[in-house]
Amino acid sequence: MPAGDTLKIFFSVGEPSGDLHAANLIRQLRARCDRIEAVGYGGPKMAEAGCKLHADLTALAVMWFARVLVNLHKFWALLRDADRYFRDERPDAVVLVDYPGFNWWIARKAKAQGIPVFYYTPPQIWAWAQWRVKKMRRFVDHVLCSLPFEEPWFRRHGCHATFVGHPFFDEVRRQTLDEAFLDEFRKRPGPLVTILPGSRTQEVTHNLRWFLKAAGRVRDVVPDVRFAIAAFKPHQAEIARNQVAQSGLPVEVHCGRTPELIRLADCCMAVSGSVSLELLYHCKPTVVLYWISRPAYVVQGFFRKVKYITLVNLLATDELFPRDLTPYDPSQPGAERVLFPEYLTCEDKSVQIADHVIEWLVRPARRQALVERLAQLKTEVGHGGASRRAAEYILSTLGVRPQPVPSPHFAVAAERAKTGQV
Repeated sequence: MPAGDTLKIFFSVGEPSGDLHAANLIRQLRARCDRIEAVGYGGPKMAEAGCKLHADLTALAVMWFARVLVNLHKFWALLRDADRYFRDERPDAVVLVDYPGFNWWIARKAKAQGIPVFYYTPPQIWAWAQWRVKKMRRFVDHVLCSLPFEEPWFRRHGCHATFVGHPFFDEVRRQTLDEAFLDEFRKRPGPLVTILPGSRTQEVTHNLRWFLKAAGRVRDVVPDVRFAIAAFKPHQAEIARNQVAQSGLPVEVHCGRTPELIRLADCCMAVSGSVSLELLYHCKPTVVLYWISRPAYVVQGFFRKVKYITLVNLLATDELFPRDLTPYDPSQPGAERVLFPEYLTCEDKSVQIADHVIEWLVRPARRQALVERLAQLKTEVGHGGASRRAAEYILSTLGVRPQPVPSPHFAVAAERAKTGQV
């Protein structure tokens, strides 16, 4: 593109985690090209990074068909607005981050206008909906993969795919923790179990009750144990406080303290999601839960193509698509090799959850052995730089040369002296 022209990139991001990853990508793009204009759908983190939001799509982070139907009119309105923008403004590229249901339609509209489409941290269709690879092949020009096994899988299915790494590892590296908060917590006696009930409100309402029930069982065996809930949003913290009050347990609830509470924890209970990568980065033994309704549980059995739902377990497994797709069960042969015990269920698994936590608290050697295995996997996959690589790929594909980084003054002086310049 001609030098001096503004490079307009439209983003479509619908999840809180995607909001974070897109914000970091926008910063990397703008660091390499001062002509970047980021616009589109996203969340508050993207706005902080300089994106001109047309709508906060993260406010509509919903799952399951019935909830999508309730908000269908809102999605159609956003899609019409995006289509109009593509026709009138013709951005230079469209960048999608996860959120496949809505983003497939955004990709379709962009392609109809001949606008190149990049999918950053693509949806895990290899795990749940492999037939959707046809949409990826048809509507997406470049798949920027976050997991190492995704690139060969997408390429085998005819997509132009490149592995850039998972942006979550960029985020954990740039986190600044509140040292005063950490010091205050460390002064208290007893081991700490951090509860991570998810970033979506429905995840909190569905899963926290089981974590609290498990917490009660853990406290019966380990009386000096402490529990702290890391809430993602203020209204989710209120939901948590109400459930804690009903449980009668001495559980603290904090909002905006997830990194600190993970760092402080002896072990964790977490809802399945990208937070598992942060737990891997900090090498925290964790038991994972994803509770869904019985109808939803039946439906997922027809679509799931992998045995595990937790990213850490998928990164560690030797066989991504095994014949045995039954959910994890601690009594199964080889279950002890699973790094994060996980329960995708429609039943009460509080006993099993509590058993894992109790073992880690009362058997330090078992816990340490797991920490060492997590540290090994972190060494293999926990590399940063995804945002940088993705930004460089996008700019290179669009024909933009990154801005040269100025040399230090002493390096410039040395070069001039060598060439005889004054």
